[in-house]
Amino acid sequence: MSCNLVNQETFKGGVDTEDIFRFADELGPSKIIHIYEPSVGLKAVLVVDNVAAGPSIGGVRMAPDVSTEECFRLARAMTLKNAAAGLPYGGGKVVVYGDPKMAPEKKIELMRALASSLREIKEYIFAPDMGTDEDCMACVKDEIGRAAGLPRVIGGIPLDEIGATGWGLRHATEVALEFCDFKLEGARIVVQGFGAVGKNAARFLTENGAVLVAVADSLGTIYNPEGLDVDALITLKEAGGSVVNHPEGERLERDAVIDIDCDIWIPAARPDVLNEDNVHRLRTKLVVEGANIPITPGAEEYLHEKGILCVPDFIANAGGVICAAMEYEGSSECAVLQAIEAKVRINTRIMLKESTSKGILPREAAVDLALTRIRKAMGYRRWSLFSSAPGFV
Repeated sequence: MSCNLVNQETFKGGVDTEDIFRFADELGPSKIIHIYEPSVGLKAVLVVDNVAAGPSIGGVRMAPDVSTEECFRLARAMTLKNAAAGLPYGGGKVVVYGDPKMAPEKKIELMRALASSLREIKEYIFAPDMGTDEDCMACVKDEIGRAAGLPRVIGGIPLDEIGATGWGLRHATEVALEFCDFKLEGARIVVQGFGAVGKNAARFLTENGAVLVAVADSLGTIYNPEGLDVDALITLKEAGGSVVNHPEGERLERDAVIDIDCDIWIPAARPDVLNEDNVHRLRTKLVVEGANIPITPGAEEYLHEKGILCVPDFIANAGGVICAAMEYEGSSECAVLQAIEAKVRINTRIMLKESTSKGILPREAAVDLALTRIRKAMGYRRWSLFSSAPGFV
């Protein structure tokens, strides 16, 4: 095949060196790997971002509409999250193209193929994320021995079962309220997304006096100004139902969750659910980001200008990765919960004090905190993004 034919046919669509490195900056990413195995229909992307502090750790996300850009943004969020949490790990992420509700045996087949294809990429440690769970990580562990978020029976601390991310969100919220003019007792909360993160955040916050007035999943929103029964909603979801099937509330469209008047609004689903086109509809006093990159930069700026406090994702939702990292190192469940509480509370308070004193966005203060730690780690390396030492990953 001639070079001319390759340029015209194989690379039709304008892929060139500039496009390939469009995400590159001083922090990374050190690797972007596209994985394809047609025998099982596997299409996936791995982004290993910055590993100056240690190997990257980040979840495997499954959805039909993921992209390389989303994977990079999530990996970068993990770099910042791990640094802000003071963990000796860098940021990484895998996205798998597929329906997360596919048959379990098909999902396991894909996860085993994915793990095998990345066997030699030792600077990435697998963990669960949206669309994957501890059963998936058990298969990865069996294939290559490099996974966190495992079932209890093989030594894991199931982060979804203990509600690690939701536990962290509770503590981030409590600290953020020190900078607000209302208390958690009686505060009306709305949760967008009722998976592992959303349901546990709702559970922990309502146990401490908050009132869940609305929640949404992929099929719609359920609203009750008098309060929803969190335990009943969790039971409904675990049985395979939708929150809209809950009998004690008004059923609304999925996106109506943005319009409901509340004190605390928690996005706990997909990226960019709040953006420049819809953020003006939000009626709340405090946003605590449970999902990764759930709000666009422009929308965060709008919230700041309107006096709505917004706790960024990689500060608020660090509980999951703290749990995964400590499990990987052999810690106990008790130690994990204590560490999440301490780290999330300290970092939320540092960030909000810095934001308040300097008059900057909370995200700017959070990024400054993380970048200071990342650059210090990079300063110890001969090469900024990797080490040539034997055994370093």
